Amino acid sequence: MKAINFSRVDKAKFFRTLNKRVNTYFKENNIKRTGNWKLYTKAILMFSLFLIPFIIVLTVTMPQWAMGLLTILTGIGMAGVGMNVMHDANHESFSKRKWVNKLMGSSIYILAGNVYNWKVQHNVLHHTFTNIKDHDEDIDAGRIIRFSLHSQWLKIHKLQKYYSVFLYGLLTINWAITTDVKQMHRYLKRKLSYGKFPNPAAEWTKLVISKVIYYAFWIALPLLVLDVAWWKILIGFFVMHYTAGMILSIVFQLAHIVPNTTMPLPDKEGNLEHTWAVHQLYTTSNFAPSNWLVNFYTGGLNHQVEHHIFPHISHVHYSKLAKIVKETAKEFNLPYNEYKTMSKALVEHFRHLGVLGQKPELA
Repeated sequence: MKAINFSRVDKAKFFRTLNKRVNTYFKENNIKRTGNWKLYTKAILMFSLFLIPFIIVLTVTMPQWAMGLLTILTGIGMAGVGMNVMHDANHESFSKRKWVNKLMGSSIYILAGNVYNWKVQHNVLHHTFTNIKDHDEDIDAGRIIRFSLHSQWLKIHKLQKYYSVFLYGLLTINWAITTDVKQMHRYLKRKLSYGKFPNPAAEWTKLVISKVIYYAFWIALPLLVLDVAWWKILIGFFVMHYTAGMILSIVFQLAHIVPNTTMPLPDKEGNLEHTWAVHQLYTTSNFAPSNWLVNFYTGGLNHQVEHHIFPHISHVHYSKLAKIVKETAKEFNLPYNEYKTMSKALVEHFRHLGVLGQKPELA
């Protein structure tokens, strides 16, 4: 795979100016870039939303329809932990203390994921090569969904704006079953890492042990405790994952797979037109920035522009930083992609899937 080179020439000095203004904001307000009491309170809430419904299902006799509703609630909590706790922690922005970030980042194991894989896919590949085909795996959905005009077109893609949403819910259950194994094999073979390259044997051991514990907790334990048919427990497991996967997938798609973002390709030498920071402006988009509930629940991932330029700053600060980033981008005549409402972003996303699904010569 050819190396990608971002431009080193920022003639307008956009990022230098923006970074200075953001640093001034934190200094003048005497606040830390990491999480605060708001984040820690929210972490408790999200873990409660995730685990308490599951505990109730295991300990309280109730109709099966009530179990189903609690399973959906567990899935909502699962996505909440991923977006608000695990995400910040594995960006090392949850706390100024490394051990706290490591502990909270390890919450990915009870979400069916793996820390090493996630950091490579997200922190290294996605955040560095955002929306670049064959480098950002987040825009690679295999052959079934075409997220980029640069990807191969198939006849089935004509219908993707209708069927894609049903596939979005499979995100986290794929983590649990196949994705982690495939990713670990691929990343270790390519010697990819976020920081020091780990010991492959140790990573494989950690993966196997974590999966055994995961299945023991979420499947074996209910089988032992509940007087419910085994296939109903598997359906509940699927419903929990499908709920979380749907939420996480849609939040990501609204930030990157929309008409106002670009998917640039490097030239023959692997060079890109823009610097890394400017590239983030072109390839990311915010949605519903003024919606309190969306801001709260998505862990600030609706402020994707701010997150991509400052991934080491906790999401609790994004709403305040947004004004600085937006004004600076406008000052330097650069894009600041944003949809005022989530519904507008949703409509534009599926409309964009329709365009991407058209036969290339017709699009």
